[in-house]
Amino acid sequence: MKDLENPIVAKTFAYALRTIKLYRYLVDEKKEFTMSKELLTSGTHIGKHVMAAVNGESRQRFTSEMGVALRITSENEYWLYLLHFGGYLSEKELESMDADRIEISKMLSSITITSKANA
Repeated sequence: MKDLENPIVAKTFAYALRTIKLYRYLVDEKKEFTMSKELLTSGTHIGKHVMAAVNGESRQRFTSEMGVALRITSENEYWLYLLHFGGYLSEKELESMDADRIEISKMLSSITITSKANA
């Protein structure tokens, strides 16, 4: 996948893979099925929308898809914290995932602001 050379694509792809592993852990070890599925969806859809932006047909589509990806990072944060405070994720597990999510969120925010300014 040649798009993995793009830093935001690479980060969100790696985050999606981490989310998949966390989902498997939550289902197999913790027997948690509902919130973990929401986490899986949000954690993988960040990258889905980044890919749609990168391969979009217009600047407007690029900006829109990056904005959606940014909004999904907030949704993902919600599920991470809900799982943590619900007793399914330790503080260390939460901090590890959330550090990556925050980095992605900052990158997406910067991309979105710059893209809107250049429109």
